[in-house]
Amino acid sequence: MKTFKMLSMTLVQGDQTISIPLVDGIIINQENSHRSWILEMYVDKKDSTFFEQYKGSGEIIEVKVVISYPENEPASFEVAVYAVKEIGDYVSVLFQGTLKRVRRQYAEQLLAELIASGLSGDALVARFEEDMQKRPQLKKDSAKV
Repeated sequence: MKTFKMLSMTLVQGDQTISIPLVDGIIINQENSHRSWILEMYVDKKDSTFFEQYKGSGEIIEVKVVISYPENEPASFEVAVYAVKEIGDYVSVLFQGTLKRVRRQYAEQLLAELIASGLSGDALVARFEEDMQKRPQLKKDSAKV
């Protein structure tokens, strides 16, 4: 098994994305024949109500997760909510699922979109650096979801 630090998580619902503010998170690659991953995130109680409706239902949710370093390309997972449990002032949300195999190159797509929007020179460089940190959803991703 391998573990990774979860830095951010975004839920994908149709053509919308919902950023989930994390207190902390971890991802575990179980390295088994099912290619299973376990994702656990700690969130404020107010941010956990969405997940209660999915707990134990087996319904698949698509999430995009930035792992280990903010510069990393978000990894897409298809997961089910396995458990939601209060721990002090926070809630642990436990997911189990698989990594989606299709990963597009985020940096190249972001750069193409910024150039298409008319940015160039120093403005392009500044916006590119900012968006590589913030990781907004790309138009191309919105159209495919």
